[in-house]
Amino acid sequence: MRIISGRFGGRRFTPPAKNWPTRPTTDISKEGLFNMLQNTLDFEKTIMLDLFGGTGNHCYEFISRGCQDATYVDKHGPAVHFVKKMAKELQVENELTIIKSDVFKFMKSAERTYNYIFAGPPYPLPTLDKIPDILFQNNLLAEDGLFVLEHNPNHDFSDHECYVKERNYGQTIFAFFRQKKG
Repeated sequence: MRIISGRFGGRRFTPPAKNWPTRPTTDISKEGLFNMLQNTLDFEKTIMLDLFGGTGNHCYEFISRGCQDATYVDKHGPAVHFVKKMAKELQVENELTIIKSDVFKFMKSAERTYNYIFAGPPYPLPTLDKIPDILFQNNLLAEDGLFVLEHNPNHDFSDHECYVKERNYGQTIFAFFRQKKG
């Protein structure tokens, strides 16, 4: 895996993830997503949340591009340990909050809002389709915020009231959501 751009651009890292229940976003799909985000977000002003954070790849990319306030949530102990190690190695402990928690419990108890939320859940997760509703019911997304949900072709969110668009990268699909106004 590599960080695409910013102060850590080109840096590669290899998590010891052979037996992890994670599925890292591929470099090609991540690059496509970040090309879109580059024209949408001001990374330096973004307060971001990474749900099902896995290796922390999404957080590192945001921090590399200037984000000062990233929150990582995952319940898998070895992944959380790896992200703590990487945060120390990259010297970004002040920019990255690491939370070891079940994502659904976190969403129901979080006390702040975020300008950008990314969720990359395991594709076979039985409750994957509930993620947007839970996120919006708990007001996690700031008024002008953007939520991106990574999923595979087995899911379709185009009928969701907050759905905006999607981008397809083979078996990886990014669905974009925005908070409905008024």
